[in-house]
Amino acid sequence: MASEEATAQIRAWFTGRLPEGWFTGAPEIVRDREEIAVLGTLPEPEAEGSEAERAALVDGLIRRFREETRDRRIEIAKEAERRFRQKVSWGVVCGGETVMFTTLSVPVMTRLRQSERQVLDTLVAAGVARSRSDALAWCVRLVGKHTDTWLAELRDALQHVDRVRSSGPDINS
Repeated sequence: MASEEATAQIRAWFTGRLPEGWFTGAPEIVRDREEIAVLGTLPEPEAEGSEAERAALVDGLIRRFREETRDRRIEIAKEAERRFRQKVSWGVVCGGETVMFTTLSVPVMTRLRQSERQVLDTLVAAGVARSRSDALAWCVRLVGKHTDTWLAELRDALQHVDRVRSSGPDINS
């Protein structure tokens, strides 16, 4: 199954499986080889007062959601891990803040979070590096101002390559 198709199926499964009212819409699904991150948006808080009061309100809403949904999130994560054979992590967006409750740190050369592993995997998939180790060394040498723009362009190009490959002839027939 193609990566985009798999992610779409995972997104649909979570959208159907999550209890109504948890999030304001379908959750964002971010995945790599090791992890599925489920990121949902909580309703915007109606806060009057200072920035400090608003920050405290957002923190309280996030903490309440985390505690009140813990058992169900664990149950859903176990189902998803059996079904999709990947670990599941959870996070929320509320009042402009993004908070991850659980994430994996996967050993590469050091422990990296999912967003950091995705940078390395993009470079390997594009043939810029032979391995995550090579990709990490490449990144360190090129810590530069064009990283975000360049990686977005590279991901777009890879998606285009995937579309062209899937529309080509079936060579296994």
